[in-house]
Amino acid sequence: MPRYDYRCRTCGDTFEVSRPMARSSDPAACPAGHADTVKLLSTVAVGGTAPAPASKGAGGGGGCCGGGCCG
Repeated sequence: MPRYDYRCRTCGDTFEVSRPMARSSDPAACPAGHADTVKLLSTVAVGGTAPAPASKGAGGGGGCCGGGCCG
């Protein structure tokens, strides 16, 4: 289930709420009981590795001649 970050405008605390995406825009009360909260913009971290660059001269190195100089 997705987690959404909120900040309380009254006390300044930030907190998370887990809820279905269909309820993502519903208001969330601060754990301290305050109702004046705003949903924060969250960033997504994606892990993994980047593909290795093609080596020159192996047919995928770029340039008009596969990485060599065409002069």
